[in-house]
Amino acid sequence: QVLLVESGGGLVQAGGSLKLSCAASGRTFNPYEMGWFRQAPGKEREVVGRITWSGGFAVYGDSVKGRFTISRDITKKTLYLSMNSLEPEDTAVYYCAARFFATALYNYWGQGTQVTVSS
Repeated sequence: QVLLVESGGGLVQAGGSLKLSCAASGRTFNPYEMGWFRQAPGKEREVVGRITWSGGFAVYGDSVKGRFTISRDITKKTLYLSMNSLEPEDTAVYYCAARFFATALYNYWGQGTQVTVSS
């Protein structure tokens, strides 16, 4: 069984930075890919970015390109999201998720962490 736990959310002023973490537990953790997603009130869930676990290849959503960076520490089984130049539009609950095959859906999700950016 895989458990994902996010941390690092909070309240920050526009232009500020935050770094989210997603710690995975489970005896064997070797997903194909992990991702960060977010959902703001009244809006659909949005892909922030994804990273292949072994190769570290990351892709980003257009709204965060150049401002957010995804990284991972394989030995710590932890995924990170470094967020810079935050905007009020980045306010959302941020979730990490994992999938274990390239053809699979994301079927392991964290509980989410709130990020609020004030103007």
